[in-house]
Amino acid sequence: LKPPSRQFYFGNDEFGRDVFSRLIYGARISFQVGVVAVGISSLIGVTLGLIAGYFRGWLDNILSLFMDVLFAFPTILLAIAIMTALGSSLMNVMIAIGLVNVPTFMRVVRGAVLSVRNQTYVEAANAIGAPTGRILTRHIFPNITAPLIVHISLNFAFAVLSEASLAYLGLGNKPPSPSWGSMISSSYQFLQLAPWAALFPGAALALTVLGFNLLGDGLRDALDPRLRSEA
Repeated sequence: LKPPSRQFYFGNDEFGRDVFSRLIYGARISFQVGVVAVGISSLIGVTLGLIAGYFRGWLDNILSLFMDVLFAFPTILLAIAIMTALGSSLMNVMIAIGLVNVPTFMRVVRGAVLSVRNQTYVEAANAIGAPTGRILTRHIFPNITAPLIVHISLNFAFAVLSEASLAYLGLGNKPPSPSWGSMISSSYQFLQLAPWAALFPGAALALTVLGFNLLGDGLRDALDPRLRSEA
């Protein structure tokens, strides 16, 4: 529990380990979880959103109802329930966070598809007999990427925060392998004696989430033609 110094920039934890080194190494795990979890949720959510928004009818009703059921559960509790069924491991953390974020991706993509499915170029593709798969992948999906990119950047921040929350509760990445959430959890009891052990991981987590939220806002402003025309 030595304070920050020239040798150890962020001080030492209760076992004498360098907080700065563990913070940098823990960033690898947090970003890995963010990339894989967002990849899982975007792959499933985009597919379901394209299907629901394009075909409509009973299929849209069933998929939307299922997503509404998932929305009824708090995200962290749902992730804990999934991990209880799958087991506690880093890969299962990625799967759990990815699955709980599927409904948001599905709703974003579905709404975007509904706004473009009646456009002239889609009707022209239907008129010449283009296959449904080609219409979805070549005509509809490229025109809904702008809101999807913004949502991915915002969802990445949520995935990193969710991983830290689960690690704080003792789920997922196991000690001694560092994780920002587990570093905060293990240092909480020394908060008055050595606040730097929990302060720096908490600051890293907060700045990362803030950075990706600002990135999402910037992408929204850059990709929205209405905001560009007003500027």
